[in-house]
Amino acid sequence: MDLDVFVSTHRPEWDRLEALLRRQRRLTGAEADELVSLYQRAATHLSVIRSSAPDPQLTGWLSQLVARARSAVTGTRRASWRDVTRFLTEGFPAAVYRSRRWWIPTALISIAVGAILGWWIGTHPEVQASIAAPSQLRSLTRPGGEYETYYSSHPAAAFAAQVWTNNAQAAALCLVLGIFLGLPVLWVLFENMLNLGVGIGLMSSAGRLDTFLGLVLPHGLLELTAVFVAAGTGLRLGWTVIDPGPRTRRTALAEEGRGALGMAIGLALVLFVSGAIEGFVTPSGLPTWARIGIGVLAELAFLTYVYVLGGRAVRAGGTGDVEADERSATVPTAA
Repeated sequence: MDLDVFVSTHRPEWDRLEALLRRQRRLTGAEADELVSLYQRAATHLSVIRSSAPDPQLTGWLSQLVARARSAVTGTRRASWRDVTRFLTEGFPAAVYRSRRWWIPTALISIAVGAILGWWIGTHPEVQASIAAPSQLRSLTRPGGEYETYYSSHPAAAFAAQVWTNNAQAAALCLVLGIFLGLPVLWVLFENMLNLGVGIGLMSSAGRLDTFLGLVLPHGLLELTAVFVAAGTGLRLGWTVIDPGPRTRRTALAEEGRGALGMAIGLALVLFVSGAIEGFVTPSGLPTWARIGIGVLAELAFLTYVYVLGGRAVRAGGTGDVEADERSATVPTAA
């Protein structure tokens, strides 16, 4: 394509579009229709230039013009409480529900790995000796030891905030790093399961596994579920890089990436709840059965939320992606 000829042919249309944009508040009906038509044509022109004769200066200027025109045509949309409600009742649960074929296997495999590590550490004294000295191990596992006092070593509110921040960072890492073929996600998962396995192994070797589970389960059920959801979503994003399916890789990554961003916001709220349980319920004086019961109820509430609201939203056509009118416009590639 001869870029100079193309520009000289269509430049009057671009200039006219720019002139209409300067006085968009005072347009007549016919001029408003003309602005829409010119915007659509300019978007097509931009696509042609990008694919056939990319010129950085022209592409940059025309991109700004098309963006201004799109804003004028579609209007500026502000978030409202209705958007928040839609996200919490449709968008987030739909995204989690759609990812269940990734995060459920991730959860089952991870729990199995954690259990195997716990058994290996608990039944092999030489492995325990490689972790810490005998005196340090006794300090960790004895009644009133560090495993128990960890949950009451700081004021509840500050501890809950710290836990929430740490877990939210781990979930965000799983979501963000999934783009690298999911490999960093596997490392984050392994670290989590290794920490859990060490605790299970050391406390079981000291005959205090019931105490350890009584401390971990109240908050750990919901907390680990959120991490597994984030990890499964990250792995799904990594697989999209390898196999985008019938979509182009760019389109697939954009759709899955937007879903992952929404997932990060939703999981931050879930982890806030688990952090509150860890900060206020786990170190409380409630009986073990009551603390575990609260954790089980929180876990069941989340799963019910995902499968009832998320399943309903998916069956209605929801994907967890943003609304169609909020996505970037897809322009044709032919003049």
